[in-house]
Amino acid sequence: MKKYFAVKAVFALLSGMAIVSCGGGGSDYTSTSRGTGWDVTGKNGFELSTKYKEQDTGPGLVFIEGGTFTMGRVKDDPMHDWNNTPNQQHVQSFYMDETEVTNGMYLEMLEYIKAVFPADDEAYSKIYNGAVPDTLVWRNRLGFNEEMTKNYLRHPAYQNYPVVGVTWIQAVEFANWRTDRVNELILNEQGYTSKNALTANQGSQEVFNTETYLAAPTLVYKGDSTITMGGKRSAAVVKKKEARAAKDSTLQVKGLYVTRKDGILLPAYRLPTEAEWEYAALGLGSLREYNSYRGRKKYPWDGQYTRSGNRKTRGDHLANFKQGDGDYGGIAGWSDDGADITAPVKFYEPNDFGVYEMAGNVSEWVADVYRPMIDDEFNDFNYYRGNVYTRNKIDNTGKVAIVDKVDIDEIPYQTLSNGKVIARALPGEIEQEAIDEDETYLRTNFDRSDNRDFRDGDAQSTKYFASDKTTQNNPENRMYNSPVHSASVDSTGTLDRQYDTDSNRTSLINNEVRVIKGGSWRDRAYWLDPASRRSYPQDMAKDDLGFRCAMSRVGSKAKKTKTPR
Repeated sequence: MKKYFAVKAVFALLSGMAIVSCGGGGSDYTSTSRGTGWDVTGKNGFELSTKYKEQDTGPGLVFIEGGTFTMGRVKDDPMHDWNNTPNQQHVQSFYMDETEVTNGMYLEMLEYIKAVFPADDEAYSKIYNGAVPDTLVWRNRLGFNEEMTKNYLRHPAYQNYPVVGVTWIQAVEFANWRTDRVNELILNEQGYTSKNALTANQGSQEVFNTETYLAAPTLVYKGDSTITMGGKRSAAVVKKKEARAAKDSTLQVKGLYVTRKDGILLPAYRLPTEAEWEYAALGLGSLREYNSYRGRKKYPWDGQYTRSGNRKTRGDHLANFKQGDGDYGGIAGWSDDGADITAPVKFYEPNDFGVYEMAGNVSEWVADVYRPMIDDEFNDFNYYRGNVYTRNKIDNTGKVAIVDKVDIDEIPYQTLSNGKVIARALPGEIEQEAIDEDETYLRTNFDRSDNRDFRDGDAQSTKYFASDKTTQNNPENRMYNSPVHSASVDSTGTLDRQYDTDSNRTSLINNEVRVIKGGSWRDRAYWLDPASRRSYPQDMAKDDLGFRCAMSRVGSKAKKTKTPR
């Protein structure tokens, strides 16, 4: 019997060694380089992550396995917009918020800003005021909605309802803030920063930014090394290093900071692209199993009707939308859809991807600049219109330029056309600048920084095309010459609003108009089709328009290996 157990022990040991040698669990990661045979565990100075498995799912997200689908309307088009002709697209795997961003989630950001950049401090009041949603969107000149104006954002009764009254710009800034808070927590929980890292910045402007940490870790938390190197992991690394490294807390000892190649920090939260949003809303799980995706779905759920056909829930509404004139929910009782304005998140059943309320409740901002067409002839992979390429700005010392934590004049504010002022980067973030010829020269895949109107409104595609540069660049000759309302603040702080009264305007489309997707509590069933698309100025807000975040997937397309049937 002892001999039997001894044999089993030896077999288990050999099996374990075999697993380790091939990276573990069938992984392709090894402890030696496949190119040179050298050790890559750090013993010879070069280190690769040999234990990386796959990207973790960030808080609030669900995994969406990418694939091919028919983007654009495939059913009726009573509006005759002709702005979403069906076209075949492929979307990479990504992550999507399972619900819209709620009032509670957004209030968390407002409380953070209030604590770190006190609103009662005149120097930082614009940061907080610029982040607050517009609660006046609920007002109607012939409607009694004042209680929503006062209570919808902050009252606990609406905590789990989707936030509204946010502009596209505010949604983008929320996603940026969320990225930093999630990655800051990851570093803290894994012992890379001190225990008080999450509270040390209250009121002191000692902030954490993901990109700053990756590019210049000694500059986060206002350069406080007791925070950035105060975690148990950093302490352990320092202890094992040479005495001189342990004494010099400013020396960047290898292993003290997380880098991008460690795979610990998550990619950025962001707004989903239009293609991603539509793909996630369709929830093609039940159809893609047999590769049957050509216009076979009208709503995020199976079937052609807005009420449940399930035996147990037959007749129940599947979304929150307007039934007809003066009918926002139905007759009170069993036949009602359960909501007159917005409904709490997760009120209705999710689709096949596990995503809630992709039809009804609120329409949602997506990342894309609006155009009446999808240029699938140029690109049919991860389609997105809105690329503006930038790079980290380098200061006179050769280091990355950080938005000043003290000098408020360094904070990049944007004055919207309605006069509202929003901070586009918080202190501690890296300043950005447009790319130039150093990066575009002789490239074939891009030749400019701003690509928002590429092949659709630029000089090469305008109907007024001319070889003369002066004629090309004349705003009056642009294909999309919509009104340009502006507002500016003079040196005395006086707001000067300029309303565009030009009678020669021929369009309402420009590069500041974004796509909104999905129907809302104010919309008829027609808009519940995931393919429906509308546009709205990025610096305006509505009482039926919210958003949700997405995150790119890095690495493998699928989470599990496919097996034969």
